[in-house]
Amino acid sequence: MSAPTKRLYIKTYGCQMNVYDSERMADVLAPLGYGMTDEPEGADLVVLNTCHIREKATEKVYSELGYIKQMKQARAEAGASMTVVVAGCVAQAEGEQIMIRQQAVDLVVGPQAYHQLPELIARTHRKRGERLAADFAADEKFDALPVERNPTGVTAFLTVQEGCDKFCTFCVVPYTRGGEWSRPVETILAEARDLAAKGVREITLLGQNVNAYAGEGGLAGLARRLAKIEGLDRIRYTTSHPADMGDDLIAAHAELPQLMPYLHLPVQAGSDKILKAMNRAHTAESYLRLVEKIRAARPDIAMAGDFIVGFPGERDADFEATLQLVREVGYAGAFSFKYSRRPGTPASALPGQVADEVKEERLARLNALLDEQQRAFNASQAGKVLPVLFERPGRHPGQLSGRSPYLQAVHVDGPDRLIGQIVPVRIEAGSKMSLAGVLEMETA
Repeated sequence: MSAPTKRLYIKTYGCQMNVYDSERMADVLAPLGYGMTDEPEGADLVVLNTCHIREKATEKVYSELGYIKQMKQARAEAGASMTVVVAGCVAQAEGEQIMIRQQAVDLVVGPQAYHQLPELIARTHRKRGERLAADFAADEKFDALPVERNPTGVTAFLTVQEGCDKFCTFCVVPYTRGGEWSRPVETILAEARDLAAKGVREITLLGQNVNAYAGEGGLAGLARRLAKIEGLDRIRYTTSHPADMGDDLIAAHAELPQLMPYLHLPVQAGSDKILKAMNRAHTAESYLRLVEKIRAARPDIAMAGDFIVGFPGERDADFEATLQLVREVGYAGAFSFKYSRRPGTPASALPGQVADEVKEERLARLNALLDEQQRAFNASQAGKVLPVLFERPGRHPGQLSGRSPYLQAVHVDGPDRLIGQIVPVRIEAGSKMSLAGVLEMETA
C-alpha cells in the first residue's frame, strides 16, 4: 500500500464499541489514502464517532462541531477542503437534525453503515448522492470489513455482538444499534488469529449484551475456541447483562485460565421497584445469588458494575437499597451516573422525575462507597505476586505500565524489552487508580 496522502482525524465518544468502530473506520479508509492524524487542524477528513447515552454527551458533539466548522472555514479560505462526518449513535438517532443544526456536516453515518464510508465520501466529493446512511444492517457491515487489522499495541477490542433486545426503559441502544445480532464464530476467530499473529496478547470481546452472544456454543464456546489460539493469553468481555449470565459461561470462568478474573456485570440499582421500572428482568436478590454462584466457581474473581441514581420514582429507601447491595457485593470497580432523560425512551415520560440536586447528593454518597471499596480492593493486592501484561512505557523514565488480571494499571521500573510480555510483579502498594510494584523476575 502506498504512503497515506490524506489526513484522517477521528474523535471517539463513549463506549469501547465505539473505539472498535473507530479503528475499523480507519481500516476501511486506508485504501483511499487516508492516514491518521492526532489533531483536527489540517485534516482532510474529520469523523466524530458519537455516543447517545447521555444528553451531555450529545451536546459535546454539537459543541465540537462548532470548532470544526471554524477549522473547515479556515481551510476553505486557504484553498483546501475538509470533509466532516458525524458517525455513531447520535448520527443514528438525530441524523436529519444534525444536518439542519450544523451545516458544516457533510455526511451522517449510523453505526451499522460505516463500512460504506469510502463510497459515501466519494459521493459527497462529487456533490451528489446520499448524505445520510443510517439503516440497520449489521451483517452487511461486518461482511464488508477487512479481516486484517493494524493493531497499535498488545491489547485489542473485538466486537462479537451488537444491538440489544432488552429495552431497558432508560436506554437508547435498541433504537440506535438495533436488535441483538451476533457475528459468526469463524469470522471472529479469523480476526482474533490475525490480531494474535501481529503481537496482540489480550483481546476484549465487545457487545451491548456481549454474554447474549448467540453464535455456535454461545460466549462460553467462543471463549473456549479463542483460548486455543497460540499467543492469545488473555480474554476479557464487556458489557454483560445478568439475565444472560448462564451456567456454561460461569463454568468457563472456572475452566479457562485465559479468561480474566474480572467481570463487569451491571446491576443499575438495588431496589426491586426501580429495577422493575427500568425493565431490567432481574431483582436485587437474583443478582446477589448470581454473584454468589460466580464466586463459587471462580473464588478470585473481582466484580465491577454500573449504577444509575435518581431514576424516576427513586425515593430515599430505594437509594438506600442500592447502597446496601453495593455493601453486600463489594466491587473492585464501577461506573455510576445520574439518570439522564433521553428523548423517546419510556423512562423520559415517567412521573416522579428526581430533582438534580437530589441526584447530585445521592451520586456523591454512592461514589464515596464505591471509591472506598475500590481502594480497599487495590490495597489488598499488596504483598501478592500478579502476572502483569506490560503495554507501554510509563510516564517516568525507566518506568513500565501494564495491567493486572483485574484490569488494574500497574507501574514498575523495568526495561522496555518487557513490553508485550506477561511478567510476575510483586505488588508493594495500591491506590484508587493503580498498583505499584517491583519485578519478581525478568524474562528474556
